[in-house]
Amino acid sequence: MSSAVKPFPVEKEYEKNPNIKPEDIKKLREWLKTQPHLPADHLTDLDLMLTYYCCDRSQEVSKQVLDLHYTLRTLFTVFFKDRCLDRKIDLCLDTILFAPLPTPTLKGDRAVYVRLLDPDPRNFFFPETVRTFMMMFDMWQYEEGTWPGFVLVIDMDQAVMGHITRLEIMTVRQVLYFLQEAMLVKLKGVHFLNAPHFMDKLMMLLKPFLKKELLETMHIHQVNSDSFYQHMSKKALPKEEGGEYKDHATIRDELIQRMKTNTDFLREENKKRVNETLRPGKAKTVEDLFGIQGSFKKLDID
Repeated sequence: MSSAVKPFPVEKEYEKNPNIKPEDIKKLREWLKTQPHLPADHLTDLDLMLTYYCCDRSQEVSKQVLDLHYTLRTLFTVFFKDRCLDRKIDLCLDTILFAPLPTPTLKGDRAVYVRLLDPDPRNFFFPETVRTFMMMFDMWQYEEGTWPGFVLVIDMDQAVMGHITRLEIMTVRQVLYFLQEAMLVKLKGVHFLNAPHFMDKLMMLLKPFLKKELLETMHIHQVNSDSFYQHMSKKALPKEEGGEYKDHATIRDELIQRMKTNTDFLREENKKRVNETLRPGKAKTVEDLFGIQGSFKKLDID
């Protein structure tokens, strides 16, 4: 777990996905050469494969999503600028558990389990939570390559109303925009476990920024409900949740060590950013992006 990230071999991706050919990735590479603002020199064939796969093998959609994905990584600086293990990330890892689960869902999708370790809302900083999550996610996905689908599991067990009041609207909007439009996964579902009595207030905050497709993939499981286990084996969860995976402290310590070991990986990823001064036409801003009508990337619905 604490070793340096080894990118998933692209040759194995072609074995995993026989309907994707090297020529498909080569076409995207050729197109990249015509886009001076994009970080073509720093994008690997695995980056292109992840994009092409999640865009259902459409060249045109892949081009749109590639541009948007790295544009958002450039403009959403609070999440993606100069990423490294610093004191804020350290505090976040003491406050929140980020656990990529080794056991897939019952449908074969990969899942991340997230929960509070520290119930004090004063130690909860949502932008740092997203920043930490994305650092963890990038390392994990780069090692495993394409997945049939991706599921996010959020355990609300320790959440109180004070956590909701610390959510900033613009940050929530940016997170949901990135998740729905530009994240390089086939998003199959979001599960909220141990839903608190104020779950309706959280949904009121989220709904204005949720597309119908994502709303339909959301599952809210009540306290002490077994309904989640229709989607995933209980054994897949950490020990404290009655599962057979590692305990919270081990998961946290291994992720801290993993980030320490992979400063080079994060430093290299920091170079995958857009140079807006070279963009043909007008440079993009956050305001422009939220003005975009329609959707590039189709959400997959279970």
